[in-house]
Amino acid sequence: MTRDQLQQILNRFSQQTILVVGDVMLDHFLWGKVSRISPEAPVPVVEVTRESYFPGGAANVARNLRALGAHVQVFGVLGDDSAGSELRALLDQQGVETTGLLVDPTRPTTVKTRIVAHHQQIVRFDKERTAPISPALAEELLARFTATLADADAVIFEDYAKGVMNQPLLDTMHRRARRRGTITTADPNSRHPLQFRRLTAITPNRLEAFAAAGLPFAEPAEDVLRDEPLLAAGRKLLNQWRTENLLITLGEHGMCLFRAGERPHHIPTVAQEVFDVSGAGDTVIATLTVALAAGARPVEAAEISNHAAGVVVGKVGTATCSTAELTASFQRNCR
Repeated sequence: MTRDQLQQILNRFSQQTILVVGDVMLDHFLWGKVSRISPEAPVPVVEVTRESYFPGGAANVARNLRALGAHVQVFGVLGDDSAGSELRALLDQQGVETTGLLVDPTRPTTVKTRIVAHHQQIVRFDKERTAPISPALAEELLARFTATLADADAVIFEDYAKGVMNQPLLDTMHRRARRRGTITTADPNSRHPLQFRRLTAITPNRLEAFAAAGLPFAEPAEDVLRDEPLLAAGRKLLNQWRTENLLITLGEHGMCLFRAGERPHHIPTVAQEVFDVSGAGDTVIATLTVALAAGARPVEAAEISNHAAGVVVGKVGTATCSTAELTASFQRNCR
């Protein structure tokens, strides 16, 4: 891909409208420093110096899409609480359309709190309820999704196993989207084995890929294209999911793109430094999807998402990547 081709694709990002469906959450960070061990237990004492909030889960996918210039609407469920109000306000500030967010007074907004000291995450604790949403809420979510589908270039299904996504809802939404010729992509969850059949693209990480394929996990080989357990998982998932593009993310080993009838394509990582992998998968699915919607070929879209992942893991906290940072990454790594 030449620089001109890359720029043409990036320039079309702002013309795309993407719908994001799934488990939204609020990422809460407590930042501080450690100078001593507690006398009460062998744990570090963190002196908190500041705190911050970011959209998380499906909301972070939406935030990443907005950072890339796309128009975005998010669909999910909030609690009737201060965390839900905070999350909606953050998304509104960033230009994400939030009329697809429903309120369920019987459950809290999912909140992940991370304590970070000296650029290292010390601990995370979660506030959540993972029971399935009610049939009435699912029907309302489907109705609001369907009402906006005509304007969508792509739909992302983001499953964090927090109760929003279920098989009937996924199947109905996907069927209605594909009937219109809309691109559909998904980021699966190993703890909630939904069947993502006949989507445009699916982006599991290595652990999720082995779990979905029903194969025992195997440690990675240095040569990705000779990693037989990984290749077997990729082949099985292509057959099982019938997806057009299967992009398995591999951390420090980059990514591997599987397509029916073609050889697997390995994309080495371009990450310079890794400070925090929180939300990197959200960045990958967001960037891959908007690139496909903007007319990129699957290999091009995968390469662009690989660069975006390399940018965000070099930042601390739940982060995003801009088109300017993508351009700079390609200039730095593709000479």
